[in-house]
Amino acid sequence: MIKITVLYGQPQQPEVFESYYSQIHLPLVAAIDGIQRVELTLFALSADGSLPEYYRMAELYFDSQKQMDSVMSSAAAQVAVADIANFASGGATVLVGHVSA
Repeated sequence: MIKITVLYGQPQQPEVFESYYSQIHLPLVAAIDGIQRVELTLFALSADGSLPEYYRMAELYFDSQKQMDSVMSSAAAQVAVADIANFASGGATVLVGHVSA
């Protein structure tokens, strides 16, 4: 199994991020055929009460590298990827990794 992890930096306006993310971006992700599983995380404050480096994390799982490449080259995936710039005012870091049991 392989996954894409998207780490979103702290947004300038969290309420604007959340509204756009839930109402516009997540439906775009849901329209991508072939993603095996999606996990979404909203990070809590650090132990000292400060904001963590990252605000949210999205993890998209695929059966294999080949399948991920095929899915992510689709028109629907390209629209969702391009959309990140529309709401991620704190930036986004994208990582790809192999999942082990």
